[in-house]
Amino acid sequence: MRKIWIMIVLLIIGVSSHAQDMTALVLKVKEKLDQVNDYEAEGRMKTDVAFIKAPIGKVKVYFRKPDRFRLKKDGGISLLPKGGVSVNIGSLVATQNFMALGAGEAVVDGIATKVVKLLPSDENSDVVLTTMYIDEANLLVRKAVTTTKENGTYEVQMSYGKFAQYGLPDKVIFSFNTKNYKLPKGLTLEFDDNEKPATEAEKLKNRKGRVEIRYTNYTINKGLPDSVFK
Repeated sequence: MRKIWIMIVLLIIGVSSHAQDMTALVLKVKEKLDQVNDYEAEGRMKTDVAFIKAPIGKVKVYFRKPDRFRLKKDGGISLLPKGGVSVNIGSLVATQNFMALGAGEAVVDGIATKVVKLLPSDENSDVVLTTMYIDEANLLVRKAVTTTKENGTYEVQMSYGKFAQYGLPDKVIFSFNTKNYKLPKGLTLEFDDNEKPATEAEKLKNRKGRVEIRYTNYTINKGLPDSVFK
């Protein structure tokens, strides 16, 4: 079934020669990101979810190739979609086990990008499809929309500054549908509506979540112990 679906996508998006060009572009992005073996970053996180009141808080983020990722928030609960925080761009292109298909062009934050569809070759992958918006001139991913089997679809949009040479963003915005979000234990939903829906599923239906992280500093390639990821 998966092979049939991939063939249909190939027919819709374009010929295999064009897809090959997109693979080369994705691998160039990967080569840039491969400069970073690990990093520790500091920043501030803002949560915008309709039914949750959460203050802006300081965060520390840890990453180590290929896909170790952890976020720590000072005080309160870290509100991010299940699995969303671990889907950073480095892990998306950590291997060459994908098919990259060109899907045209688009403008993201005033910047021209190539739209690339990534289909994992591994049938056991939780990721079904990732659409990447690549700034070809600077080899930067400006936006990625990922659809998964277990955790729904979410979008990551990135802005770059002084760490662009490493492919590391100054600002990251996660957007997700709360119906696919598992609430942390002990968290109380807060609604402004006079009538509260009868079930949690109804409360979460069609509501959007948005988490913004602004990074103030990165410490790159200094080595990170396993303990920070526990």
